[in-house]
Amino acid sequence: MKSNNMTIRTGVAISLLAVAATGAMGASHREAPAITHSPKVDGTDFYMFRSYEPGRQGYVTFIANYQPLQAPYGGPNYFTMDEDAIYEIHVDNDGDAVEDLTFQFDFDNMLGAGGNGIALTIGNVDVAIPLKTAGQVSGAGDATVNEQERYSLNVVTGDRRSGTIRSITSGGNDTFVKPLDYIGEKTFPDYEAYANSFVYDIDIPGCATPGRAFAGQREEAFAVNLGEIFDLVNMVPLEGSIPNDRANDDLVDRFNITSLALEVPIDCLVGSGNGVIGAWTTSSLPQAEIEDPSPTYEDPSIYGGAWVQQSRLSNPLVNEVVIGLPDKDLFNAAEPTQDGALAVYVTNPTLPALIDILFRQALGASSNIAPSNIPRDDLVATFLTGLPGFNQQATVTASEMLRLNTAVPPTPQSAQHPYGVVAEDLAGFPNGRRPGDDVVDVALRVAMGALCHDVPLGAELGVAGAVEDQPSDFVNLGYCQPSDAPVGDEPFIDGAPIDATEMQAVFPYLNTPLPGAEN
Repeated sequence: MKSNNMTIRTGVAISLLAVAATGAMGASHREAPAITHSPKVDGTDFYMFRSYEPGRQGYVTFIANYQPLQAPYGGPNYFTMDEDAIYEIHVDNDGDAVEDLTFQFDFDNMLGAGGNGIALTIGNVDVAIPLKTAGQVSGAGDATVNEQERYSLNVVTGDRRSGTIRSITSGGNDTFVKPLDYIGEKTFPDYEAYANSFVYDIDIPGCATPGRAFAGQREEAFAVNLGEIFDLVNMVPLEGSIPNDRANDDLVDRFNITSLALEVPIDCLVGSGNGVIGAWTTSSLPQAEIEDPSPTYEDPSIYGGAWVQQSRLSNPLVNEVVIGLPDKDLFNAAEPTQDGALAVYVTNPTLPALIDILFRQALGASSNIAPSNIPRDDLVATFLTGLPGFNQQATVTASEMLRLNTAVPPTPQSAQHPYGVVAEDLAGFPNGRRPGDDVVDVALRVAMGALCHDVPLGAELGVAGAVEDQPSDFVNLGYCQPSDAPVGDEPFIDGAPIDATEMQAVFPYLNTPLPGAEN
């Protein structure tokens, strides 16, 4: 079915860092019971950052990832997008928690050979082949391609369903093509060059400067010791107790993901706001599905009715380790304006309490090691309202969004620190999120009270008398004291590192996907 220049203050940094605690440990792969039924519309990660590709500093890059745990060898169908769904990136530029701009990806799949599928003559009968290709592939127009994914791009101004919708084009064409997934090195002699040919320069209505778009398979970039964490955190999560190397990473170098990437001029995003934007991703399906007892390639089911939101994502892993199990599906269906109803998961977070249950004895403590400043008003300020003078918008509405101060210049790839703001790299997580930000380690430390202890941000925050790389640079940010967080100065890690230099320094930033087979 087809779908119709701001001053940084002390309170800013504490709130920016604290947002990580609410989203501890990463992304949202299979995070809610209902979404496991619909992996094609499962949003897994959302990245939003000032573009750090040389010469592109005037842009914001959005990367919305879908379809978790893609085994590279997952043929014969691999991982096409759901052509009955609509995939969206929403931007709020004034702070009312309602989208001002929505970028829509709408997919449509077609068989090769003019829609009939490639067939071979067997005896005197033409018989359709069972595979995606009938030979090597080097470009979108190759006659060997047996299924092509196409998509349209739209921008909606105002409400996502009732606002003004306009087509995004490339060279006057309003249809884009998604590359085939990386079946293997025999099928694709040069997959990197093949995939790069699907990066489009795009004309966005209302923007004087062209942007860029790409939709296709990439290598997973979310680093996490996933199996150990969900097995009751089956490790002592401290530096020195586990090796900090790729052997502990259950996703990077093992799985692929599908990325919907856009690069949009900053001037087109901020509107009349104060330069801070909030954003989130969703996927939606029609309300009703009737399965066809005689399905065809084009119509395996009949869909109808209003769009119903299936997945929602902004800050990493909120739904996975913050929202309680009874409310996970509700969170996926909710809009940001409704987030106040779930605020208890932020004011009274359970993750630190679970870590206390599991590790109080291992850390040599005789009493509760979870931060005691309950309710966590510091987390509410950052997680739901933004911070005055930095990432708070012109209007303040409690809502869960990934927020980006577009006035903070991007950090070049070689200088990025995986710990972002907490390591004095203000262009990193949780001021937006870059692919090389190690959100797991940052989140674990902040969740357990790192910000109750002195942090080296005095010079960056303009604290009187603070000098960079001197003792005066270490300041207490004022939301809590060391006594509130007895293990807040411990170096929590999950043992699965990530670094920006492991990935591309150019759009679409995430690496070429892993091949299903190697020569």
